[in-house]
Formats: sequence, C-alpha cells, structure tokens
Amino acid sequence: MAGILNDDRVELINGYLVRKMGKNPPHCWSTRELLDRLAHMLPPGWMWQQDQPVRIPNYDEPEPDIAIVRGTNDDYKHRTPEPSDVALLVEVSESTYDRDRGEKWTTYAKGGFPVYWIIILAKGRVEVYTDPSPAGYQSREDFQPGQQVPVTIGGQPLRPIPVADILP
Repeated sequence: MAGILNDDRVELINGYLVRKMGKNPPHCWSTRELLDRLAHMLPPGWMWQQDQPVRIPNYDEPEPDIAIVRGTNDDYKHRTPEPSDVALLVEVSESTYDRDRGEKWTTYAKGGFPVYWIIILAKGRVEVYTDPSPAGYQSREDFQPGQQVPVTIGGQPLRPIPVADILP
C-alpha cells in the first residue's frame, strides 16, 4: 500500500482499508516478550516480522502483530509473504478481540495460514487455531497461565512457551 496513503494505521482486509487500533504498554510488552522468545528458538531458514503485511489473494494484506515466515529478509525485497511462506500468525488482543476473532480469523483461515494465535490480555488466555478451511479454522485450543503453548515451525516442534511469560 506504499504510496497510496501516508497513514500507517490502516490495513487491507477483504478489499477494504481498515483502521488499526493504537497500542498501549501492555500490548507492546506482550508482543516484545513473545517475539524475544520466538526469535531465540526459530530454526534456520525462518524469521519473524512485526506489524508488516502478509498477502492473501483477493485484495487482502492484513498486518498481524507477529508473523513467522520462511526465508530471509532478502527473500521479501520485492514481494510480500503469502500463506505458503508463513508458519504462525499472532494477534495480541486488548480491545480488538471482536475483529481478531471475527474478520481477521475468517480472513486468515480462508487464506490458509496454518496456525493463528490470539493472545487475549484482558482474559489472560491464548487461543490457538489450526486446520484452516474456507469456513474458518476447524480446531481451537485455549491455554491459560500455568500452561504452555506448543510451538511448531515448518513441521518442527520447538520449545513450548509458558502463557504466564507472555501476559503482562
């Protein structure tokens, strides 16, 4: 969307420009904590991106809080990561749960992104969605403090992340 708008606070979902919500300290803290943990465990050939678009056919370029993508930064000089490039999408939800669990959930599932996490700060919970289909994600698991969220990147199970470590 570069060159179309000077406002970085919008994203393209279902062909519409949608205003992004502001981020407060708990949201930023949780995002940084999760990124720090993921960055230290990613297998070779994978990288993370924060607040950058992922491309879905039919005019969608949502900007998840975190995306784990295959390749290196150079692989994306002239293109945006697509579903086949992505192992994990994460939204940190404080006031955006309805959108994250509604429009974004549907968009990510239709796009075929294999794993989608919603970290719900107000409820102290991580929802993990898998098995995407055009009708939505077919599987959901919820994780609370005292539990660990499993992490699999490119079919490789990694160290699970304690829920309490990524909640403020």
